[in-house]
Amino acid sequence: MSSLYPIRFKPMLRELLWGGDALRERFGKKAKPGTKIGESWEICGMPGNSSVVANGFLKGNSLEEIAEIYMDELLGEAVFAKFGTEFPLLVKLIDAADKLSIQVHPDDRLASERHHAWGKTEMWYVIDAKPGSVIYTGFRKKTTREEYLEHLEAKKLAELINVTPVRSGDVFFIPAGLVHAIGGGVLLAEIQQTSDVTYRIYDWDRVDTSGRPREMHTSLALDAINFSFDSTNLIRTSPELNRTVLLAESQYFHTSLITFDRPIIKDYSLTDSFIIYICTQSLAVVECNGHSEEIKAGETILIPASADSVAIIPRGTATLLEVFIPQKNRSI
Repeated sequence: MSSLYPIRFKPMLRELLWGGDALRERFGKKAKPGTKIGESWEICGMPGNSSVVANGFLKGNSLEEIAEIYMDELLGEAVFAKFGTEFPLLVKLIDAADKLSIQVHPDDRLASERHHAWGKTEMWYVIDAKPGSVIYTGFRKKTTREEYLEHLEAKKLAELINVTPVRSGDVFFIPAGLVHAIGGGVLLAEIQQTSDVTYRIYDWDRVDTSGRPREMHTSLALDAINFSFDSTNLIRTSPELNRTVLLAESQYFHTSLITFDRPIIKDYSLTDSFIIYICTQSLAVVECNGHSEEIKAGETILIPASADSVAIIPRGTATLLEVFIPQKNRSI
């Protein structure tokens, strides 16, 4: 039996202009009262920002280090063959007390050419949303570069963007090239490729704490934007008690929702990938490879690929997001 176990990591908190206090108040993230925490990086393998293990005999080691030691035992044979020891996903919890900038991410080709990095396709699962909260995704109609630049110059870019009222449980799939922004009052989980490349397009004419406008990336964004995207990319699904419901699937990640009030056993013998659980409601005990670990709302845990099966025991009615790397290049 593998010595690897359900691995927890120390969250890395990011203080941001648009952040709030929900991550501290709702999920107990350790931040000073009044600090605007916009993001909690739950699992990340990027050099310089690699998550640090918080439990077990690997405690104190970084994800980057344990991937180099355990390779396919941790990541899965197919994942290791494609990515090597580079962990391919970044998981965040995001508290948008105020709206984020309208932005876009490059695809793999463009990101590789410009930044020697992966592109950034991502998805959002809305954990909570205040009344009137919205998400901005895609153009209202097929838009030309000329129309886009005219509206950007006139500070009317938002007029071109789809605005979607949101509620708890909504899912948005955000492929590279799709212009987007999270509106204020939204708390969500983000699953994305391992990349921190963002082209900021429009920041609502606000200034940072020093009174200066934040940097825009207008010229870089032009080649990254897919002007044919004219969809909200909203996915609405209904949870089914004690069943696994698919939320989003692409070549980069497969994400499902598990809502359950009784113990379940998940068979991963053919998955050939690590598994990530993100708890959004209540708590549960996760058991694999002879080890157990509790996960509560606002926490994330990594299951090694060596675990052929995982038992999950809820305390009350629990909700988890289940994420892994699919082995077939299917798209949403």
